[in-house]
Amino acid sequence: MSSAAGSSTWRQPKAVYAVASACVVSFMGIGLVDPILPALSEQLDATPSQVSLLFTSYLVVTAVAMLGTGWVSSRIGAKRTLITGLAIIVVFAALAGLSDSIDGIVGFRAGWGLGNALFIATSLAVIVASATGGFAGAIVLYEAALGLGIAAGPLVGGLLGNVSWRGPFFGVAVLMAVALLATVVLLDETPGPARRTPLSAPLRALRHRSLLTMSLTAVLYNWGFFTMLGYAPYPMELGAIDLGRVFFAWGSLVALFSVVAAPRLQARFGTAPSLYGALGSFAVLLLLIGLSTDVRWALITCVIASGAVVGINNTLTTQAVMLVAPVERPVASAAYGFVRFIGGGLAPFVAGEMVDAWDIHVPFLVGAGAVALGVGVLATGHRMLAAADAGPVGDAHGPVDDVAGELADEFGGAPAAVEREVTAERARA
Repeated sequence: MSSAAGSSTWRQPKAVYAVASACVVSFMGIGLVDPILPALSEQLDATPSQVSLLFTSYLVVTAVAMLGTGWVSSRIGAKRTLITGLAIIVVFAALAGLSDSIDGIVGFRAGWGLGNALFIATSLAVIVASATGGFAGAIVLYEAALGLGIAAGPLVGGLLGNVSWRGPFFGVAVLMAVALLATVVLLDETPGPARRTPLSAPLRALRHRSLLTMSLTAVLYNWGFFTMLGYAPYPMELGAIDLGRVFFAWGSLVALFSVVAAPRLQARFGTAPSLYGALGSFAVLLLLIGLSTDVRWALITCVIASGAVVGINNTLTTQAVMLVAPVERPVASAAYGFVRFIGGGLAPFVAGEMVDAWDIHVPFLVGAGAVALGVGVLATGHRMLAAADAGPVGDAHGPVDDVAGELADEFGGAPAAVEREVTAERARA
């Protein structure tokens, strides 16, 4: 029976693979620019703090757009939202590759963030609606695409960036254009949702202490995470290909520990203790990075090792949000995504200012302190996490088994997509 289920997971309509392939390319964008950061700084005569705005503009726009993705898709439908997001990514990725100034690239990355938010927040719903073999099979496909994209992004960025810093941007534009054409041709029109989502719902949800506690924890964690992602390439002093290899190893650990290790740790120790361990370990690694920026082998080792704890934290934090939030999952996902991406967007910019004012060690030490503070904030919600772990199989959100795609949600709203599709499926039944 398990063999048949596994076989059906991979025997899918062409439309499912078209969207899944687009997901791989979209998730590549997370680490695609890392290997070319030093080259951009050198060839465009830009300071590292200016180059860091590539992360800031992308993530801040993604954060704000997260508030409106449910509003948009509930009005124009999943397929049109998907196509709109893909088209925006194609246009702005190409414009970034054509730009001759760091300011232009930063601006076009902001447009890229808008398209990515629309695409990622909708792609899982489309896969679930179109896949055969059941809901679980669709989740496996989606998370496989995400893991492949995270791992391959830095490697592809390094290979293309070795030719020219423009290469990764044009590469994304071409691949997303192919995905856009395949989606238009192969994907049938998806049914609209049963009701429309109010634009103000995510912000109102942050009045709930449980959701606010998890969101603030995520802000502090993301501060350390995007400080590392945005600034670790500089002290390594490696070429684009070698940087791509380093972050390929890092991304591989992120994907592996998100899918394999995180659920096992949660089952054995519970959500809160597992998160304390992951966040605490990440804070220690950031501290070591800050202290060893002059020792290349130690810096690279700590960065790669951080992929393991990042993967665990990504999955468990987002799943905890879905379990403790006293609102619908789409609303909780949008509110949480908004707060944490704002923190992630501001961190690289502030880190650049710290480097200009002091030295390269300071941002990582501050990032370590922020993550350690996140452990303290999370501890104030220990009882709610313990109650969620010990709670009944079903709650106001529906069966706990429906909380799937937590890894995917770390980069764009999977529970919102899942909830809409499950609701529509129940309505049809």
